[in-house]
Amino acid sequence: MSFNTCVPEIDWKRVDILIDLALSEDLDERGDTTTNSVIPADLEAEAIFLAKQDLVCAGLNVAERLFRKLDPSIVFTALVKEGEVCKKGTVMAKAKGKARSLLTGERTALNFLQRLCGVATASHYYQGLVEGTSCRILDTRKTTPGWRNLEKYAVAAGGAFNHRIGLFDRVMIKDNHRELAGLEGEHGIIRSVKKAKEMYPDLEVEVEVDSLSELADAVESGAEYILLDNMSDDMMREAVKYTAGRSKLEASGGITAERLPSAAATGVDFISSGALTHSVKSCDISMDIIVK
Repeated sequence: MSFNTCVPEIDWKRVDILIDLALSEDLDERGDTTTNSVIPADLEAEAIFLAKQDLVCAGLNVAERLFRKLDPSIVFTALVKEGEVCKKGTVMAKAKGKARSLLTGERTALNFLQRLCGVATASHYYQGLVEGTSCRILDTRKTTPGWRNLEKYAVAAGGAFNHRIGLFDRVMIKDNHRELAGLEGEHGIIRSVKKAKEMYPDLEVEVEVDSLSELADAVESGAEYILLDNMSDDMMREAVKYTAGRSKLEASGGITAERLPSAAATGVDFISSGALTHSVKSCDISMDIIVK
């Protein structure tokens, strides 16, 4: 039983769709009217991508993909690695080619790069807050629609870990599932886990609980993972003691960055945080034309 331990592959088919949509928002049918009217068609230029704050790199490969789709003749060179910590002032990449193409792709490329670096930087910070424990920080499905693969890629690049990708790769019995299952009588958790394992024997099962009494049923059910929802640190310590390794424990809900160290110290295996993807601030990165 484990969550990912490496950076997931980017689904380039999905990313190409995002790139095409993003470029079409900017260009419509008339294209880049400013650049086309001001910049000579045959002018060559070079640009650098400059980190204007401390950050963790993620998404240079996406920026390169965008420029190459816009103009295959552009030469894009990454100067830092994905997941690398970059200090303010770091030149992250260079791009050479038609000046028109560089200017036309500038904002869209930066939108991808700044967002993904923001996710990676937040993930690096959160995982660093639990350093010295065995706890892993997980992302959630609270992602930007259409961006899930990219945002989970950036989470892993930053050093945190991915939870399930979607509704298809793990059975996760949450509060509303429990409420409806409870209409059939007591011990709905045990009954639900049994049904899930019978229908999807190849998938791991996770159950969300918000009390120690529900925890007892979840442990008895044989669920591989149990999510402790909105529990205090004291309750989580009790849950860890009671479970005694029979299931992996994930904490979620109401756990701020300030509380992460104490929550991790309770002995839970994982802490999931939607903030890794739904509340991050894009990093400050510029694309500057080099004038020689």
